[in-house]
Amino acid sequence: MGYRLGVDVGGTFTDLLLFNVETGAFWRHKTPSTPHDSSEGILNGVNAICGEAGVAAKDIEFFLHGTTVATNAVLEGKGARVGLITTEGYRHIMQIARSYVPGGLAAWIIWPKPQPLAALEDTVTVNGRMNAAGEEVRPLDEDSVRTALTQLKAQGVEAITVSLINAYANGAHEKRIGEMARDMIQDVPVSLSHEVLPEMQEYERTLTTVANAAVRPVVGRYVRSLRDKLAISGMAGKLSLLRSDGGLMSAQKAEEHPVNILMSGPAGGVTGALWVAKNAGLKNILTLDVGGTSTDVALIENLEPRRVRTTEVGHLSVRASSLDVKTVGAGGGSIAYVPELTGALRVGPQSAGAVPGPVAYGKGGEAPTVTDANVVLGYLPENLLGGSFKLDREGAKRAVQTIADALRIDLMAAARGIIDIVNENMFGALRMISVQQGYDPRHFALMGFGGAGPLHVNAVARLMGSWPAISPVSPGVLCALGDATTRMRTETARSLSRLATETKAEELIAILDEMALQTRAELRSDGVPDSEIECVFEVDVRYAGQAFEVPLVISSDVLRNDGIAGLLKRFDEEHLRLFTFNMDTPHEIVNLRAVALGQSLDLPAAELPQGDGNPIAAKMRDHTLWMDGREQAAVIYDREKLRQGDRIPGPAIVIEMDSTTLIESGCVATVDAVGNILINPA
Repeated sequence: MGYRLGVDVGGTFTDLLLFNVETGAFWRHKTPSTPHDSSEGILNGVNAICGEAGVAAKDIEFFLHGTTVATNAVLEGKGARVGLITTEGYRHIMQIARSYVPGGLAAWIIWPKPQPLAALEDTVTVNGRMNAAGEEVRPLDEDSVRTALTQLKAQGVEAITVSLINAYANGAHEKRIGEMARDMIQDVPVSLSHEVLPEMQEYERTLTTVANAAVRPVVGRYVRSLRDKLAISGMAGKLSLLRSDGGLMSAQKAEEHPVNILMSGPAGGVTGALWVAKNAGLKNILTLDVGGTSTDVALIENLEPRRVRTTEVGHLSVRASSLDVKTVGAGGGSIAYVPELTGALRVGPQSAGAVPGPVAYGKGGEAPTVTDANVVLGYLPENLLGGSFKLDREGAKRAVQTIADALRIDLMAAARGIIDIVNENMFGALRMISVQQGYDPRHFALMGFGGAGPLHVNAVARLMGSWPAISPVSPGVLCALGDATTRMRTETARSLSRLATETKAEELIAILDEMALQTRAELRSDGVPDSEIECVFEVDVRYAGQAFEVPLVISSDVLRNDGIAGLLKRFDEEHLRLFTFNMDTPHEIVNLRAVALGQSLDLPAAELPQGDGNPIAAKMRDHTLWMDGREQAAVIYDREKLRQGDRIPGPAIVIEMDSTTLIESGCVATVDAVGNILINPA
């Protein structure tokens, strides 16, 4: 009997979900995170969930992990000291960057330019040059390489990046420098730009490779520590980490190319939502992942999440595939306040965090938060699950009353105002990934998860016109579910930069097939049988003269049948959808990409027993809450006791171990075959 264990490490809790591949049964567990050493919290959770399921650690075949180790290293400035080796004349490449200042006019006056990940004093140059066609113009001067490496060694760098001009076309010089670096400076990881990002545009290639080098020692130590501790606990299963693009990569590959896991954390929620959507029979989903500090939103169309070619973490923007996730500072811990200057209510982005947290938690918090407003309105009952966790409603009232006093309105109006504003903030983020990308949100369902997502999903669905509003199974641990249910993925790229009129389909197909062989070999080395590997291709196209490309997913069969003309027709359609216009200038094919995917896992979801439509067996107690400007009678239900086909009229509250679902008045919820709660207008 096979088991897959998904583990997602958050700032406050580590979520685990153990999945029986054969039956679809699963067990979930939340344990406090251990920021000083995440592996400790993971092992505590592994022991606990194995005990609950009656499963030995040795029986777990796959350990699938979403982590923020690389993300935190960048955000906190705790990456390694990186030495950069580049071509003579390009020493200031990290300082000049793209000469771009974010913001409006005169933004440079107030913009504090972030420090490059590779300092100027740790940047050295070598003699030797390739041209844009990959031909050697000047041979590599190995004496200059030895001088550069000696200098970096003396300065105590902890990682080395080699990024030479035009190395994407020919990486021979970089390979030789890498060999010399490993001989002269042992135990220091070396990242080569033509391996990390074999694409044109030297700044993006250099920045991405430097970022890879900066987090490589940190991720390496973490992965080795986790692997050793799991082995001691008796687990012999394969360790894989979640990529930013929603696929999985082996732990060994993650050590070598950690730039691909910079957004591993948010990706888990999207892949989890994808699994839920498949089992619910839905194809188009907007995701609403609401945590304590922020909300992450994404779009899934035809069971395929949108991906972008840029990963952004803080001020860092690297060229690596990631899911198109937008974040807004609106969560359960977001603090409400009234600025003295404007006298208008504001919510977030400041957050009370886990400590001291919302006032209702009774841990010393004093500032009113979104959670406190939900408690005051009755959306979060004081006694959850029979009193095992008690909220301080009186304390929450006192905190929210400060907002009411400042606005000169009553308590309930102030609390509802806080909720309305945070919902509007979430609505704005969802519009960014739907309407602003040319999608009509009315053609999508809205799935809310995370600790607070199901509390807000009904209200935000009203704003979006996105129905049904979905509270998925195990919403509080959906990221761990996503880790457990996704598949292996790898990719490679090659720059072409050629006018479409000068390119033949047969030539593109030959190059793509050659690249596919490389990606298939990478997955085979990770233990994926060749018969289970699927390859898809991406082609980056733009109008000549544009500074950006539009990636198009395509198969070799389609390219063979439709030719270059079919590819350009698809580009024009996508460009029109994104930007509302097309151009008459020639088309340019810029980059080619081959993506290899492991077998799509047909993991079943366990079905609930059939009910008669009446949820009375799950009723816990009657309740009163504030909605639509007045107090209303509601019912609280225990989600564990709901059955397939149960219909729950709003207003109602459904509680469970890891989240709370609010069904508003004027709406009705239905429990589907696998336990998802689907909310629609009555």
